[in-house]
This record gives sequence, C-alpha cells and structure tokens, in this order.
Amino acid sequence: MTTKPLPDEKTAGWRGSRELWLAAARDAFVESGIDAVKIQPLANRLNLSRTSFYWFFADRAALLDALLAEWQASNTGSLIAATEGYAETITEAVLNLIGIFLDDGPFETRLDLAVRGWAHQSDQIAAQVHSADATRLAAIRAMFMRFGFEMAEADVRARTVYLTQIGYISMQVQEDTALRMTRIPNYVMTFTGQRPTDRELARFHAAHALAQ
Repeated sequence: MTTKPLPDEKTAGWRGSRELWLAAARDAFVESGIDAVKIQPLANRLNLSRTSFYWFFADRAALLDALLAEWQASNTGSLIAATEGYAETITEAVLNLIGIFLDDGPFETRLDLAVRGWAHQSDQIAAQVHSADATRLAAIRAMFMRFGFEMAEADVRARTVYLTQIGYISMQVQEDTALRMTRIPNYVMTFTGQRPTDRELARFHAAHALAQ
C-alpha cells in the first residue's frame, strides 16, 4: 500500500489545511445539518478543488468522524473538566459548570444541537449521544458526591442541572447575558439547595468579564 506524502507548507497553502476543511464542515453542519456536509459544497465554500480534500481526509466518513471527535472534545471534555475543577464549595463547583455554557465558554451549544439533530437520522449517532449524556451525567453526579451528597440525591441534582441546560439548547432559548446573570444565583440555589456567596459570584463574574 502506497503512503501518500504529507504536503509541504507551500502545498498545504494551495490545498487549505485539515483545520480549514474541518471548520468549514462544522459551520455547514451547525447551519444546515448533516446533509450539508458534503465534499463538493465544502470545496465550493472554500474556493478549493475537490481533490484538495483528500490530502487531509480519506473520505467523507473520516470527516464526519472528525466532527464527532471535535464535539466530544469541546462539549463532553469541557463539561468533565469543569466538574473536576478546583472548587471549595458545591455552589462554586456549580458556578464552574454553568460557566462553560456561557457565550465565552468552551461548550459549543450549536454543535451539540446539530449532533442531536443528526441522531434523529442515525441509530449509531443516537447511541453516541446517549453515551455522551450518560458520561456527562456521571461526571456531574460525581461532583455532587464529592461535596457530600448521597448517591440518590446527587443523581437527581445532576439531572436537574444537566437537563435544564439541555432544555436551553434544545429550545434554542435566546436570553441576553444581563438577564441570565440575574437568574444564575437562583439556579445555583435550586441545583444545590445553597445560595452562592457574594465572593463566589464576584469570582464568577470576573472569570467571565461580566459587570457585577
């Protein structure tokens, strides 16, 4: 089997790059769904030749696999990292988690919505979504248990946190930042049974460059 040589810098410039093709695929996917992720339309979008694509991906299936890997890294990965991040209290831990879903956070809500739409067309993708949901819920449940909540209560609180956020995504809720900020302390109270301190809220606002 002949191995295709890697393109040099000049060649890569003419053909784009793996990151460029993947970004174009992600944009088409979140804008129009999985049927929009096809090689020729992406080539047209990038003003590149169709054959350029094959320097970076074996075929369309490989591109779709890369999209799924990016979804897992940006969304499941960032959620797990937030639940395991440093926090002195459960309220601070929940604020860390809420932060990933803000506009400046790493969780890509439009990408998550697009993957969930794709799952309606594919049993294989639906299984991956269910697995990701289970992994995310387990991470949030473990976070609550780390702060002394019993398994059953931690499970329900984890579901309350996660399903609320998935509801925001699925319903495509449009909520300006100022309004959402006024609701966050009460969300934390609902999720944890405890109110975040002024100090915790100040750190949260500072972390996201928000006016207090």
